[in-house]
Amino acid sequence: MAPVKNGRHLFNEIPVGYPVPGKTTVYDDSQTIDLDTVQLNGGILVKALSFSIDPYMRGLMRPASAKSYSPPYTIGEPLGNHGVGVVLRSENSSFKPGDHVWAYFPFQEYIVQTDVTNVRVLENKENLPWSTYVGAAGMPGQTSYLGWKVCSKAKKGETVFVTTGAGPVGSIVAQLAKLDGLKVIASAGSDEKVEFMKKIGVDVAFNYKTTDTVKVLEEHGPIDIYWDNVGGTTLEAALDAANTFARFIECGMISQYNQASPYGVKNLMNIIAKRLSIHGFLIFDHMTPENAKEFYDTVPAMIAKGDIVFLEDKKYGLEKVGEAILDVQSGKNHGKSVIVVAEE
Repeated sequence: MAPVKNGRHLFNEIPVGYPVPGKTTVYDDSQTIDLDTVQLNGGILVKALSFSIDPYMRGLMRPASAKSYSPPYTIGEPLGNHGVGVVLRSENSSFKPGDHVWAYFPFQEYIVQTDVTNVRVLENKENLPWSTYVGAAGMPGQTSYLGWKVCSKAKKGETVFVTTGAGPVGSIVAQLAKLDGLKVIASAGSDEKVEFMKKIGVDVAFNYKTTDTVKVLEEHGPIDIYWDNVGGTTLEAALDAANTFARFIECGMISQYNQASPYGVKNLMNIIAKRLSIHGFLIFDHMTPENAKEFYDTVPAMIAKGDIVFLEDKKYGLEKVGEAILDVQSGKNHGKSVIVVAEE
């Protein structure tokens, strides 16, 4: 077979403020690959189907000198994130052509994966769309499910406040909380998202852009659990609204990711006065083999039965990656942001 185009989406420059499509990141189709002869070196050749676009990707668009919990993207190299693909060729006995796999992949159409340590074969007994495995049945779902299980210590009758309650993580947290018998307060940034939160059972759903968060929490709190995806003034409001011994699960702070000067929370004394527990949560600390088995045995079946409902915001083609990243950072996406590279 003659070489074919291997489109990629590259990190082009470090942004100041919001990433700019076509400038911060660029699509490149100059690379080709011979699918029959490319050397696998004991690995696998994967055709990409779907990639996840997540808020944390903004934090990887930084100088190499700026240290964090994950290494930064490299200028001139493809972006990376969790994706689903299908194996075309294999030199590893754990994988065979036709297997669908999930892993952290570079953003390109075809991938030679030599390190298969963290590549997972997806059984998909429920016959879910493959894009589900970069969303509700992927890393965002893992974050929601295990974060809630590990950190919430939820008790029936308690009250939880969930930010980005219509998003891929927040919406699942809200549904898990309802299944556990909690009262759920949740915020989002549009009236359309508020309607979705109501449909999934949120008790008090509001648009934080048009409704005062402080007043909502004063009326419907106090809160026993706070799931934080935004930080900033909302975190400050939650600290004031917290019950004694409340649990704060710090999962993200998207309101601060594109700010030159992060907001300084002023009421941290509440942590001491109210004896709050603060849990910083990153999913890779908790994806043990046992937890991974529980997640894949449990959550896809819940999705198939309708116990967990989710929205997807699909864009087609690697050319759309920059646009999707900006949508997520600015809150314009409606549901889990997914890049569909190929249907099969």
